[in-house]
Amino acid sequence: MDRPAWAPEGVDMQQASPARMYDALLGGSHNFDIDRRAAEMAKKLVPDLPRLALSNRAFLRRAVRFLADSGIRQFLDIGSGIPTAGNVHEVVQGIDPEIRVLYVDIDPVAAAHSRAILQGNSRAAAIEADLRKPAELLDRASDTGLINFDQPVGLLLVAVLHLLSDGDEPIKKVADLRAAVEPGSYVAISHLTSEMRPEDAGKLGAHATDESRVGIHFRNRDGIVAMFDGWDLIEPGVVELPVWRPESERDLHEAPGRSLGLAGVGRKV
Repeated sequence: MDRPAWAPEGVDMQQASPARMYDALLGGSHNFDIDRRAAEMAKKLVPDLPRLALSNRAFLRRAVRFLADSGIRQFLDIGSGIPTAGNVHEVVQGIDPEIRVLYVDIDPVAAAHSRAILQGNSRAAAIEADLRKPAELLDRASDTGLINFDQPVGLLLVAVLHLLSDGDEPIKKVADLRAAVEPGSYVAISHLTSEMRPEDAGKLGAHATDESRVGIHFRNRDGIVAMFDGWDLIEPGVVELPVWRPESERDLHEAPGRSLGLAGVGRKV
């Protein structure tokens, strides 16, 4: 199998990746055949799955606009995935060109493609780092010179915490990040849930385990709310993805009561 020019050396093209499967669901082009096949199988199990992907991206755009409008001028996007239309830097730098954005992902394809599209943008960059090692991640972020942890930060943990098992202690990882940022910082979290559709969640969880070395861990609402411990939740709290401050009917990709994701935004006081 020929390696695409955009694929870094050493990437296993025979192993599906959550970031590249998500890219395939969104109609992106930076994925391999194994990722497309895994995404197609997931859609057969849960036909409205692409609506979930669109709903998650729409939440991300609304959340970062809210944070920028609230005065945040630097963003740390952890688990940023493969760039697609409406990226964080495009949204926030459209509001203020001086806003700084650092993308972080464990997937080398995601990090490499992010760096490629950010060439010439001095206020945005991308690094490889692992959320399971927050101290190391924060050190790498600081070393870029792009993020100043003496000022409020917009932490984005969008569709990434469900890739951590309970043994990875996702609640503690969020708490470690909270401890590292100044009061006035925000966190935006979206997370797959088993709350509304446990049968579909079970199917997708089993499929992810079969197709990827990284499992997907659907959690109930209480488990997701616990990730906001120590943050002041912004209205309307932790809700279904399309219900978090929709701006128009175009944001309602999923019917109420049908979303496989919950989301919220919190502020450190």
